[in-house]
Amino acid sequence: MKSSVLAVALLSAATLGLSACGDSATEQPAEAPEGVPGLTITNARMVLAPVEGNPAAVYFDLAYDGERNLALNRAHVEGAGSASLHEYGEWNRQVQMQEMLPLVLTQGTEVAFEPGGKHIMASEVSPDLKPGGKTEVTLIVSGGDKTTFEADIRGPGEER
Repeated sequence: MKSSVLAVALLSAATLGLSACGDSATEQPAEAPEGVPGLTITNARMVLAPVEGNPAAVYFDLAYDGERNLALNRAHVEGAGSASLHEYGEWNRQVQMQEMLPLVLTQGTEVAFEPGGKHIMASEVSPDLKPGGKTEVTLIVSGGDKTTFEADIRGPGEER
């Protein structure tokens, strides 16, 4: 009888010890830093189309100084129904706009998203987005990491 009481006491003590360990294991890890480490966006602007209902274009300067190689493969524009990465290329001896392949980012990469080159095409733009305002643009890289930045909204006749 004494051995069974001793066994129950030891088992209870062991269970309490394990549950105490479990409490410390449920602590939340520190949050990852906001954005993609090493990715810097400057000179961001969205230029609205001259014809209402047509897509807008988002331009910016990108610099990457991170340690990991990444690929920029998606974008989101707040207030647009959809957004895609575009560039100009040649097809059948004609220059035309096309969806951009993923952009490889290595340490030291600098890319201008500018008129006549790479840009984000924002379709189904909300009429709430007006010149003089701002919108949020999110770039998404391989693995799902994201960087969000503000872009000034410009009218069709303003500097692109």
